[in-house]
Amino acid sequence: MGIVHNKTNNTITLHTKNTSYQMKIGNLDYLFHLYYGPTLHDADLSYQIMQYDRGFSGNPYESLGERTFSLDAQPQEFSTQQQGDFRTASIEVVNGDGSYSFSGKAGKFSITDGKYRLETLPTVFANKGDTVKTLEVTLTDSVSDVDVILLYSVFEEADIITRAVKVKNNGKAPIHLKKIMSVCLDFINGSGMDLLSLPGRYGQERQVERQPMTHHIHTISSVRGSSSHQQNPFVVLCDKEATEDFGKCYGFSLMYSGNFLAEAELDQYDQLRLVMGIHPKQFVYEVKPGETFECPEVVMAFTEHGLTGLSHLYHDFYRTNLCESKFVTEIERPVLINSWEAAFMDFDDKKLVEIAKAAKNMGVELLVMDDGWFGKRDDDNSGLGDWFVNKNKIKCGLHALVEQINDLGMKFGIWFEPEMVSEDSDLYRAHPEWAMKIPGRPEVRSRNQIALDMSRKDVQNYLIEKVNAILDDANIYYVKWDINRSLADIWSNALPADKQGEVYHRYILGLYRTMNAIIKTHPDILFEGCSGGGGRFDAAMLHYYPQYWVSDNNHPIDRLKLHYGTSFVYPPSCMGAHISDSGKLVPLKTKAVVAMGGTFGYELDATHLTVEEQKLCKEQSELFRKYYHIIIKGDYYRLSNPFEVGNMTAWQHATKDRQESLLSVVVTNLTCNGPQEYVRAKGLNADTVYSVNDGQYTLSGSALMNAGLPIPREVPEYTAFQFHMKAI
Repeated sequence: MGIVHNKTNNTITLHTKNTSYQMKIGNLDYLFHLYYGPTLHDADLSYQIMQYDRGFSGNPYESLGERTFSLDAQPQEFSTQQQGDFRTASIEVVNGDGSYSFSGKAGKFSITDGKYRLETLPTVFANKGDTVKTLEVTLTDSVSDVDVILLYSVFEEADIITRAVKVKNNGKAPIHLKKIMSVCLDFINGSGMDLLSLPGRYGQERQVERQPMTHHIHTISSVRGSSSHQQNPFVVLCDKEATEDFGKCYGFSLMYSGNFLAEAELDQYDQLRLVMGIHPKQFVYEVKPGETFECPEVVMAFTEHGLTGLSHLYHDFYRTNLCESKFVTEIERPVLINSWEAAFMDFDDKKLVEIAKAAKNMGVELLVMDDGWFGKRDDDNSGLGDWFVNKNKIKCGLHALVEQINDLGMKFGIWFEPEMVSEDSDLYRAHPEWAMKIPGRPEVRSRNQIALDMSRKDVQNYLIEKVNAILDDANIYYVKWDINRSLADIWSNALPADKQGEVYHRYILGLYRTMNAIIKTHPDILFEGCSGGGGRFDAAMLHYYPQYWVSDNNHPIDRLKLHYGTSFVYPPSCMGAHISDSGKLVPLKTKAVVAMGGTFGYELDATHLTVEEQKLCKEQSELFRKYYHIIIKGDYYRLSNPFEVGNMTAWQHATKDRQESLLSVVVTNLTCNGPQEYVRAKGLNADTVYSVNDGQYTLSGSALMNAGLPIPREVPEYTAFQFHMKAI
């Protein structure tokens, strides 16, 4: 049905395959939120909104003395400012007359086929065959003549609704946005809900925390200039009884890579409001008469089938509707080896060729030359910004080096960190004004580097020219795009003093413009994102990169938690995961099993491996290719929680037709004379018979899912098991 307007009761209902979302143009033309959940069948749910005389809750003047109507107790699609609603606001605007007020009335709306677009920000897209409709509702403040345009796109088959907001100034004086949220969702009763988020730190990104809603404002945010290692722009609201398989779950994924804010407020009447958008810290954005400001997109999903059901909705959608790179679905991604942990910056062209020769014996298809190949770059104190080949290291030249690697039958990849500059660099000496630093104040260094002012067009153009020149000079197959510090000293020499509140956001807009001009003009190159690991792992980045480095922490036991948390919203197909020397006590096979939870590769010096180790690596590389269609394209199941006390961590991949599956287990906590452990599968057909590991077991799906498989106890610490199940 898509989107239906009921003229009789003035409701607008958005329908996906299994969900409905309803709003109503109600009293005094305010736009009220009525419902989001399982499918409705032609029902007007406005009867649920009960109105009482609420003490100390203001009544709009035009309500003509009606004390039972207050926006402080009404569920709204976009909460107002200074209109008697004292809860979390969706907008804070300074009008041309200096007043802080926005009272948006639903003046007009339209329903069209297809997906809306944003001119300045990345969004998801509709594929051929997708049933997509878009609703546009304009809320107008008649005094300031400012429009807030609410955008909704309904992906019917995917059970996904996207939201975005535009602010248009139709008045005669500039306005200044100090806060603008992309989504506002009001629940009539939220006292029985939990909030799930993915906090962390460098090396321990996207750990999972779940907390009950209390009568406070719960804040998930980043003010580090990026979505950050410390938080992730994704939250879940779910029933407190919700499990992996059962219970109502609402997901909110913000497509933005800069400072963000998600606030969940349980109010005095047990109503729950969630808003999400750009963080208001140092955000003051001028919108001149006739101009429009765009807010980032939020991808929403709802399911009654627990946290796994919610993850499957996001995984399926983000695999097909987020990134247009042909490497997402059309081309199988290669097994790679990265030079970083093999050599750090101590390498030359000959050493790289030797690593490649040894790696070829491991079944590796792609050599990646990491940091240290450019400018004057022998350590991390110099060279950033000088994107030309260091001839002292790459003596034969980049083009010839790539040819040598290609002659081995391998592909070649390269590392960049475009957004940063070293003070000891030709670029900084030529353009110190391009670095982000506050005049008259000593800068904050991090990793001895400074951020380039990505809000400047000249900086963007320089990077586009230099990076594209390298990519066009040789047969580059892969690029790793890194950023290794948080932003500080927020200042742009290209903007006047009264515009410095726009720098954070303009940085992100400039970054997206640069990525559009580099990444999207090179469709034959596989790009992988990185930010000191997973410090900017968000949906907007995954619009550009088919895969992203999960974490700089390669320890396989830590990786169990990292992959677990990341999987709540992001599919395994985008998780960069490698085998490395980290975890000396962990067997090589176990490292491989863990790395098969993502895109699979190596982060070590292949020349230091024994012949037997190289042979084992080759077997694991071949296994990954054998199971590629299950891991990268299948459904993912979290079978155990590595944050809870237990003796093993287990997860599973299953094909969409449920005919084939790969179940992986790592024994993490051996105990003396402990009980026998069993792992129960998911995602199989109960009445189908499966061969497990080529006949080790022959069992029905019902037996595998309900009785499970025994995990041997008398094994070395950190032993891993894989069970390949195929229908017979």
